[in-house]
Amino acid sequence: MTDFDRDAAKAFQRRMVGVMNDASLGLLLGIGDELGLLEVLARTGPADTATLAEAAGVDERYLREWLDGIVAGDVAVYDAEAGLYSLPAERAACLTPADGPVNLARSLKMLTMLAGVEPDLRERFRHGGGLGYEHYPRFHALMAEEAAATHDAGLLDIVVPVVPGLHERLTEGAALADIGCGSGHAVNLLARAYPASRFVGFDLGEEAIAAARAEAADWGLTNASFEVRDVATLGEEAAYDVVTAFDAIHDQAFPDRVLAGIATSLRPGGTFLMVDIKAESGVENNLGLPWATYLYTLSLMHCMTVSLAGGGAGLGTVWGRQTAVRMLEEAGLTDVEVNEVRTDPFNYFYVARKPA
Repeated sequence: MTDFDRDAAKAFQRRMVGVMNDASLGLLLGIGDELGLLEVLARTGPADTATLAEAAGVDERYLREWLDGIVAGDVAVYDAEAGLYSLPAERAACLTPADGPVNLARSLKMLTMLAGVEPDLRERFRHGGGLGYEHYPRFHALMAEEAAATHDAGLLDIVVPVVPGLHERLTEGAALADIGCGSGHAVNLLARAYPASRFVGFDLGEEAIAAARAEAADWGLTNASFEVRDVATLGEEAAYDVVTAFDAIHDQAFPDRVLAGIATSLRPGGTFLMVDIKAESGVENNLGLPWATYLYTLSLMHCMTVSLAGGGAGLGTVWGRQTAVRMLEEAGLTDVEVNEVRTDPFNYFYVARKPA
C-alpha cells in the first residue's frame, strides 16, 4: 500500500480552495460584463460606490457587494482610506469590450448558462441521450455577441487574407455560403465589403436567422440572404465558389455528413474555410493549453450533448486538429492548411480545397 502523502494532500486541498474562489470570481465577472459594470469601473474609477452605481444605473448595495467580491479576487483595487474602487488598465485590457475578441469576462458568461443545465445533464449521465438547443435559451445571444466582436476585429483585414486569392475572388464576384451562420454577422460584413459577390447563410435557429435578416435589411444589403436549413442535408451541388464555417462543425449532430455536403456544394477548385477550436486530438496533447479545462467543460455541457440530442456522434468541442484534418480529407477536401491569426487565439483556421 502506498504511503499517504500528507503534504501532497494539503497542497491539493489548497488548490481546490483556489478553484472554488476562481469559479466564484468567474460568475462575478460574467455579471460585470452583462451589466457593463467592468467598463464603468475602468472608465470612472477611482470612485466611490455611489458614483459608480449612478454611472452604471444599478443599485448601490448590489454593486458594493459585487465590487468587494472582485477586490477579494484581485481584479479590482480598493483604497480603504479614501473609499474608492478602481480597475487597473492592465486588468481592464482583457475584461472590457474595448479589447474586442479577447474580452474574457464576456466568455465567462457562458459558465452561467452552462450552470443552468447541470441538473438535466446529471440525468443524461445516468440514462444517456443529450440536451437540445431548447435547454439553452441564451445560447444564440451569447454566441452572437462573441462572434460579432471577433468578426469586427479581424474578419475582413486578417481572416480573408488567410485564404489565398479570396479577396480578389470576392471582389470580382463569387458565390459564398456560410454553414451554421448564427446571427449572420460574418455574412453581412462580407456582403457589405464585396457587393459584386452573392452570400447566403444557413442555420437551424429561426431566431438567429431572423436576427441575420434584420441586420441585412438595416444595412440595406441586397446580396445577402439567409435560410433556416439543416446543413446535414444541405442538398447543394457545385453551387458555391467558397464555403465558410465559423465554429460550427464540431457541434453538428453528423459532422461527417455536413463536411461531405460542403464538398459537394463547392464548385471544382472551390475553397472551404473552417474556423474551429484550437486544440489537438487527445487530452494528453492539450495539457499545456491554458483553457483546456474550460473547453472540455463547454464540450460536456453544450457541444457534445446537443449533438447527442440529435442522435449524433457527440464529436465534442475538443475534436482537435488531427481529427479535423482527417475528416476534411475523408469528405473529399484536399490540400488542407492549418493557420492561426493574431486576433483569435482560440481557433485554428483550416483552408481546404475541392479538386478541380
